[in-house]
Amino acid sequence: MTSHDSESTSLLLMVAGAKGAVGSTLAAAIAALERDPEVILSSLTTGDKFEYLGPPQAIRMVGWDKANASIFSAIEAHGVLPERAWKPHVDSLERMAFRDAPPPTFDFSDQVKLLVDDIRVFKDQYPNAKAIFVNLLPASTQMDLGECLSLSQLYLKVDPGRFPDLPYALAAVLSGVPMVNFTPNDLEIPVVVDEAIERGIPICGRDGKTGQTYLKVVLASALKARSLYVNGWYSLNLLGNADGKNLMDPDRAASKKANKAEVLDGILGYPVGEKDGVSCHNVHIDYYPPRGDAKEAWDVIDFHGMFGLPMSIRLDFQGRDSVLAAPLVLDLARWMAALQMAGRSGPIPELAFYFKKPLGEDPPLSFQDQVSKLVDLEIECNQKVLSNAHP
Repeated sequence: MTSHDSESTSLLLMVAGAKGAVGSTLAAAIAALERDPEVILSSLTTGDKFEYLGPPQAIRMVGWDKANASIFSAIEAHGVLPERAWKPHVDSLERMAFRDAPPPTFDFSDQVKLLVDDIRVFKDQYPNAKAIFVNLLPASTQMDLGECLSLSQLYLKVDPGRFPDLPYALAAVLSGVPMVNFTPNDLEIPVVVDEAIERGIPICGRDGKTGQTYLKVVLASALKARSLYVNGWYSLNLLGNADGKNLMDPDRAASKKANKAEVLDGILGYPVGEKDGVSCHNVHIDYYPPRGDAKEAWDVIDFHGMFGLPMSIRLDFQGRDSVLAAPLVLDLARWMAALQMAGRSGPIPELAFYFKKPLGEDPPLSFQDQVSKLVDLEIECNQKVLSNAHP
């Protein structure tokens, strides 16, 4: 097996759902890093961190997708990026290796074995790179797998047709590859977490916080800091891409809506509307094709000040979903590589800044605490990596 510019490669992102809207935008961003790094680095929160990982422009990407179309066709079909943003980087995109998703006829165990083999091939192609697995598959229906106490029980119970990203997650952990779960799907079940801890693998997730929920955390933290009582919060999301269409299935949307809704209670310290005895935090997601990837989010926030006098905030956020998500994925991949070098394993709660449903014990909830924890985590990584390099 021949290697591809293995000497210069710093990180290798192995992406499930590589040709989706976020995945194809991520591919274009990684391709652009080679020739025009500043246009991407300026959007990263880690662009000037972790020098020991190698330059960010040396990141490469491989992955899986069930679509047979080329990565170029995927970028064009999703319509996220204009041609001027990705056409100059065709050569870099052509070098990206994408494999077919496991056949749906394979059972869970066979899918895991196939993906472990795929990961081995990818690692052989880039032998000097630090591999990171990124889950970008669509939201799926949820399964209660907490009673599975061993891999053998997991192999017997899981129907990969209902939970298609779990084979990827387990294959990554068994292969010693850290995991970024950017989806709302619950991959961090006890068996997977236990395997990650035992093998010294850091994992992070769940459900990337790109737009509306990010601003919710900021605003709720600000209102809490001023002792302003929130008695109502109405949120509406208009989304016209494949993710929006997928979320029209109530079973698939359930975890996404729950993650969006639950974030407020933890920050505020009470359920919204508690004093009125009724839940007044409403979250709606509507598929609206004309929007495409350019989603729109409306928030109406009602709160009380002194003497119980009512006030309100109206927020209309118009964002580009995949353009917001892709740099976060790059940041998280770099965090995972640094954390693995620092010897961390299992869920990383300090990365709550990036997620709606952060994993681990006692994740920071308010915006200020989340930013503060990132600063502390960076210091921890740098100190431990330096200590490991010079014992």
